[in-house]
Amino acid sequence: MVLIRSRPRLPMVFAAAAALLVGVGGAMLGICGPFLDVAADPFCPYVLEIFTLGITTGTTPTTYDPAGIVNRLQMATFVSRTVDAMLRRGGRRVPLSQPWKGTSPPAGLARTAVNSPLFVKSDGVNLWVSSVASDTVQRVRASDGRLLETWTGAMEAQGLLVAAGRIFAAGSAAPGRLYQIDPGQPAGAVTTVSSGLGNSAGALAFDGARVWSANLASSVSIVIPSATIPWTVTTISAGFSEPTGILYDGSNVWVTDDVADRIFRLDPAAAILQTVTTASGPKYPIYDGANIWVPDFGADSVTVVRALTGSVLATLTGNGLASPYVAAFDGERLLVTNLGGDSVSLFKAADLSPIGSFSTGAGTTPYGACADGINFWIALSDAGSLLRF
Repeated sequence: MVLIRSRPRLPMVFAAAAALLVGVGGAMLGICGPFLDVAADPFCPYVLEIFTLGITTGTTPTTYDPAGIVNRLQMATFVSRTVDAMLRRGGRRVPLSQPWKGTSPPAGLARTAVNSPLFVKSDGVNLWVSSVASDTVQRVRASDGRLLETWTGAMEAQGLLVAAGRIFAAGSAAPGRLYQIDPGQPAGAVTTVSSGLGNSAGALAFDGARVWSANLASSVSIVIPSATIPWTVTTISAGFSEPTGILYDGSNVWVTDDVADRIFRLDPAAAILQTVTTASGPKYPIYDGANIWVPDFGADSVTVVRALTGSVLATLTGNGLASPYVAAFDGERLLVTNLGGDSVSLFKAADLSPIGSFSTGAGTTPYGACADGINFWIALSDAGSLLRF
């Protein structure tokens, strides 16, 4: 099940299901919309809602069959259509009259020139782009793709984090660094809030109170924000080989380990609670509200893990996957960048089905990716640009 932006009106759906079951013989008489066998009673609005949304069409154009029995296969169909309908209506695309969702960008699609982009994150309005080559973090306006500002001094900038009204970037050094940007202030130099992270700090996550970093040099760091700097850091190395990607699912922090071919569920002190085996070379995952999608760089696959239990739902292959690296989620679809194919692959999050893949251009090296609620944005590292899709 996927994270949805507008909660389905489940009481209505269940009430409508009840309407299918409670009708007795000819007791329900009258007209409800197109249905001649449903009365204009309190159940009628529920029947009309799921009819209008396309969740059910009745047994004939004028017959709803309110006394009919709903089996488990039919119920699965109704629930699936409900989720899809709420995703379509609850997303940002429909109110903005942008319902299209293609599987390849149109020719001549505009790109934003940025300096050696690596990772990209959205704050809902703007995009933030790290550049290890120029030691900067750049701000791009998502509405028109315009490069607005550049912050300097982010030495070896890697992973980004949008949290608590601030922008954070990890500095991959020895020791690692954590940089902070106040987006409400004019651009300038980043603020270094800690120079004590584990070596080769990379991806970042936030658990609502603390910043976490996955450090490629065999550790995970936990940073406690405070009113004064430097911020307190605790670094844990037990059980880690090469922590790469990291995320928070609302309950636990998860970290991929590129060398161990594992994704670990961690407790608040970064001790390993659960070990889940992935395919070779797990990189930068994304959480879709139910499942964790892990790009397996060395296996040309994606491992999908149920966050609640840690069970592996599927290992996806094909669909253009070629050295997959970073995953992004737009509320309906999963996008994975392919370093080995100069391409990206798309999947439907609700049922894990492939949508297709498209080329980003020879020699572009699609690295980081994110979604802003309308578009995917892809950091084309060797092309020096952000691609809107």
